[in-house]
Amino acid sequence: MPKYIIEREIPGAGKLSAEQLKGISQTSCGVLRKMGSEIQWLQSYVTGDKIYCVYIAPNEDMVREHAKQGGFPANSVSEVATVIDPTTAE
Repeated sequence: MPKYIIEREIPGAGKLSAEQLKGISQTSCGVLRKMGSEIQWLQSYVTGDKIYCVYIAPNEDMVREHAKQGGFPANSVSEVATVIDPTTAE
C-alpha cells in the first residue's frame, strides 16, 4: 500500500504543549477509527511551524479526507517513491 508524507503548516507547532499534541492525536485517531483500517498513521515530526506526518493509505484522496474530517491542514501530500537509509550505500 502506498505511503504518504503530509506537510501541515501550523504556526507555532513546535511550541504546542504535550496536552495540545495529545488532543490533536486523539482527534486524528478518532477520525481514523471512523474511516476504517485502509488508512494508517505511522508517525509525525513536529518542527517550528509545521508537522510532517507519515501515513499509509490506498490513495491521496483518502489522506486528504482524513485531514478534512479532522480539521487539519494538508498543505502538501506526496507519495513516497522509495525509502533509502545508510544501508543503501552498502
